[in-house]
Amino acid sequence: MPLLTLTSDFGIRDYLVAAVKAQVFRYNPEISIIDISHNVSPFNLPQAAYLYRSALKNFPDLTYHIILVSLFETKPKQLLLAFHKNQYLLCADNGLLTMILEEEPEAVTGISLNENETKDTIQIVVAMAKVIHRLASGEPLQHIGTPDVSFIQKNHLRPLLGPDWIEGQILFIDNFENIIVNITREQFEEQRAGRNFRIIFKRDEVIERISDSYADVPQGEKLALFNSAGYLEIAINKGNAAGLLGLKGFSEKAGQVSGILQSQLTYQTVRVFFE
Repeated sequence: MPLLTLTSDFGIRDYLVAAVKAQVFRYNPEISIIDISHNVSPFNLPQAAYLYRSALKNFPDLTYHIILVSLFETKPKQLLLAFHKNQYLLCADNGLLTMILEEEPEAVTGISLNENETKDTIQIVVAMAKVIHRLASGEPLQHIGTPDVSFIQKNHLRPLLGPDWIEGQILFIDNFENIIVNITREQFEEQRAGRNFRIIFKRDEVIERISDSYADVPQGEKLALFNSAGYLEIAINKGNAAGLLGLKGFSEKAGQVSGILQSQLTYQTVRVFFE
């Protein structure tokens, strides 16, 4: 049975997620759908990239992935269909694809949208559902859309590096208000080079060791660990770290000017000093 995942910034308060699934089933009645998240912050491509990248590696080969985040950042002229590491991804042409993959896809084709039609969310999903039907029926990716099309590419949100420090941005705050930072275990250890370290964040809070689990510290105490996706996490054992420590996640809403965005970034950083 074909497997498909859905991720969106729609939320779950209205009909839209159900309508999307109904359209997918209309063209692919045998498909099985798994929700990754529908609570991506609006317009937040770094957050969407983190969530999808962390989930993507867990799915079997030839899974289909529909990513409905920031669909109308620009007037949509095409959708992107990518094949990478035996996974099919469908998303808007808004830069998210390369942010998820952290590299160019092995193959990408453009799915043109009819300029004479009003392009709303359901019409975009119908176009994606038809593409999945064609793929599931055995049609080669190269025969669908325009192969090797030009598309928008953006870099994923990378930490800043110095000889004795690394500075990361808060990518995501989970349901427990644990804080996920865009520093991977590999980046941390490479920069650390065996040295002692201090993790410092808002209000001059300091952590000087990496824990294996939340239970490594007493209830109510802060800790740092690397989560199952391999990213640095700041938490409080049985507490709400984001709220108690006064930290916010990265956000990038449409219409923000660079000056406003830069001022927000300084509010959302976690620094590690090596010594």
